[in-house]
Amino acid sequence: MTKKYGIVIVSHSADVAYGIHQLIQEVARDVAITHVGGTDDGKIGTSFEKVSTAFETNEADHIYAFYDLGSAKMNIETIQEISDKEIILFDVPILEGAYITAAQLQMDESTQKINENLKTIIIK
Repeated sequence: MTKKYGIVIVSHSADVAYGIHQLIQEVARDVAITHVGGTDDGKIGTSFEKVSTAFETNEADHIYAFYDLGSAKMNIETIQEISDKEIILFDVPILEGAYITAAQLQMDESTQKINENLKTIIIK
C-alpha cells in the first residue's frame, strides 16, 4: 500500500540518521519513514546513490525531507529535480523538523498546517 506522505532523514552520519528515525517512529508508527547516512564506504559524509535509494524505497508519493548539513541538502535538491515524487524541503533543524512533521502526519494534520508550523522554526 502506498502512503500519501512520508519522511526521509538524510545525515552525514548513519548513526544520527538511524537515531532520529527511531525517535520519530515513537510518535508516528503509521508514517512511511526512511533514513540514510554516511558514505558508500561507511564514513562520515553523504552518498547520492544512498540518498536516492532512501527516497525511492519510501512508500510515500509526497515526502518531507530533513537533512543535517550542506551536501545532504544538495543531494536532496538534485533528487527533487529528477524524482517523480514530490519532495518537500524546509531549512529547519533535522530532529525538530522531522519529529514535529511525523507527529502531525500521524494525526492526519493538513499539509497546509504542517507547512505553516515548519515555517515557524526556519533557521534564518
